[in-house]
Parts: sequence; structure tokens; C-alpha cells
Amino acid sequence: MRTIDLSAVTWRRSSYSNSDGGQCVEVSDDFATVVPVRDSKSPHGPVLVFPATGWAFFVSALRGGQLGD
Repeated sequence: MRTIDLSAVTWRRSSYSNSDGGQCVEVSDDFATVVPVRDSKSPHGPVLVFPATGWAFFVSALRGGQLGD
């Protein structure tokens, strides 16, 4: 298993997150091959790391309405 240093990454909050701080997802664009994702309500909690190609496919499917409501 490969370890990724996330101590200095820049996090970007989803544009779909609400303004009161609830249900927020943050991602980092600092890596070419992976996309770290975390819950903004728990910034020191667990981070999921997805392959960049898989994340791009997921975002494209969301935007295209392919995942339903």
C-alpha cells in the first residue's frame, strides 16, 4: 500500500455544498493520478483516495444525470 502525504494539500469545497456547513465534500486537485476526498465537517477524519480516472468518470456521470436522483 502506498502512503500519500496530505499534510500540505489544498482542499476545494464542492460547489453543491450548502452554506451552513452541512453535507460538504472537499477534494484536492494537487495530485495528477489520485483525488483525495474528505468530509469538510471532519477535516481531521478519514480521507478517501480515488484514482483520477475513476473520479473523472464519477463526476462526468453525475453531471450527465446517469446516476439518478
